Amino acid sequence: MDAPKLKRRRFNWIVSDILRKGLKTAMEWTARLKGQRFYCKALAGESDYNLTINCDLTVSCTCQDYNGSGHIGDLNKNTFQEVYFGPVAQRFRTEMAKGKLPIVTCTRCSDLGRVPKSQVHILPQADGAAAGEPQMFAGPKPRLPYRGLLLENTVRCNIDCIGCDRQSAARIRSVQQMDLDKLSKMADLAHELGLEKLFYLNLGEPFLSPNIGKEMPILRQKNPNCRIVISTNGILLNNDVKREAALYASNIFFSIAGINDAMLKKYEHYGNFEKAYANLKALVEYRNARGLSKPILEWKYLLFNWNDRRATIERAIELAKAAGVDAISFWPTSNPFYGLSYRYRLGLLNHVGVKTWKGRELDLRPIAKDRAFEPLWPDPPPEKIGLQTPVPA
Repeated sequence: MDAPKLKRRRFNWIVSDILRKGLKTAMEWTARLKGQRFYCKALAGESDYNLTINCDLTVSCTCQDYNGSGHIGDLNKNTFQEVYFGPVAQRFRTEMAKGKLPIVTCTRCSDLGRVPKSQVHILPQADGAAAGEPQMFAGPKPRLPYRGLLLENTVRCNIDCIGCDRQSAARIRSVQQMDLDKLSKMADLAHELGLEKLFYLNLGEPFLSPNIGKEMPILRQKNPNCRIVISTNGILLNNDVKREAALYASNIFFSIAGINDAMLKKYEHYGNFEKAYANLKALVEYRNARGLSKPILEWKYLLFNWNDRRATIERAIELAKAAGVDAISFWPTSNPFYGLSYRYRLGLLNHVGVKTWKGRELDLRPIAKDRAFEPLWPDPPPEKIGLQTPVPA
């Protein structure tokens, strides 16, 4: 069942929009004063994340495209290559090469990069094209993505997270659910691009799709070597059909923001801790009963100032071990602004696990002499992660 619709946007998102507009101006002026220009890894083909195929086959340059400002094309009308190198995407590249941010979402995007002005390149004009403003790009020469992208099977969700403006995005989708025929074509596209990673997620709950039992086998059959990643609130992963579908994934993150119902519902409205935790345990048991080590199952614990006390974190780790998950990670957040975990930012959680691109992480897999573990995540950013070592059970 879908979460009830909101009558108006939340206050924290209105504040976020205002802050991003101010940050956009500040970042543009700072770049000019330093002689720098911008580029986007997602539009250069060098990103693992952000570039998104939405459930209605529109393509966004960002995973937080709540208002459509990041739409660069529509796969119902054009091929992926036509969209990716099309007029909207190229306009974004040109604006960044001039030191301008094309949309305010760029200000909070991990794929935004800066280079010296000397690394701005002008594209040659096509034969027969009318004379006009030169097209440019900064940084690496754009190529088709190969490292990863997001694929959204549905924009529907059974909960309402206060840091997610999903309902604004749902209003501009032409459909709320990707049908199987189009999903199969997107699986073909992932294969053609040779994607290393496919994030089967975006603004909806993947397991709310009535076709999830058919979707996952299609994705895996056509992309046998691709790392398929799912993030779920876990509440609807509650039967063997969905558990069987989950086994086709490489990594599954269970987003559970607390250790009890009251704590979780401060962020996940209409969430249910008991159901999410029970379904997490059930999937671990279902996988282990088949003698499998994949998918890697991880508790994704979003950090707020109401769930980051030492005793709470220790209890979460105890619950994660009891559930038998492979890891638990603690992710700092910035929305809502009033929920910021100052304990994390002050370094008061530095004793928890190791630092990674996620925040803090504990590998809970028991050490075994007769087999070696693959990393919880492949090729992590070297500047953001230390050596991951499994801890004893």
